[in-house]
Amino acid sequence: MMQQFYPTTAHDFQFELNKDLHFSAAHFIPSEDAGKCQVMHGHTYHLNITIAGNELDATGFLIDFKLVKELIHKKYDHSVLNDHPEFADKFPTTELLAQQVWQSIQQVLKTKNNRPNCLQVIVRETPTSYVVFRPRKGDLS
Repeated sequence: MMQQFYPTTAHDFQFELNKDLHFSAAHFIPSEDAGKCQVMHGHTYHLNITIAGNELDATGFLIDFKLVKELIHKKYDHSVLNDHPEFADKFPTTELLAQQVWQSIQQVLKTKNNRPNCLQVIVRETPTSYVVFRPRKGDLS
């Protein structure tokens, strides 16, 4: 596995965990402005997810990353992004995929007693391009 270095986000939390994961999915962007992306095509998306907080759970973890991986992998792996309800009225661009991944993760984190936050989602669409999504301060729990 190739070592990846990603941009970091400044924060005041005591603990920060990062999880790399990937999934394969197809999409198309039904707009003339999308060029070659107008045609259905697939990617192996590589993600890096940053979660931070000050409190650990009863087992001593900030969050069980297996939960995060299952949440995203089960939802998107081997699917057509255009078929997901969150993309019913918008195009499944890498930018919006990163935002949707953040929303899915943050929704689960809000249910945890130790209240960690997802600070950053990076989605690499190709070996040479990636998107960083960071929520605004008011978006965190």
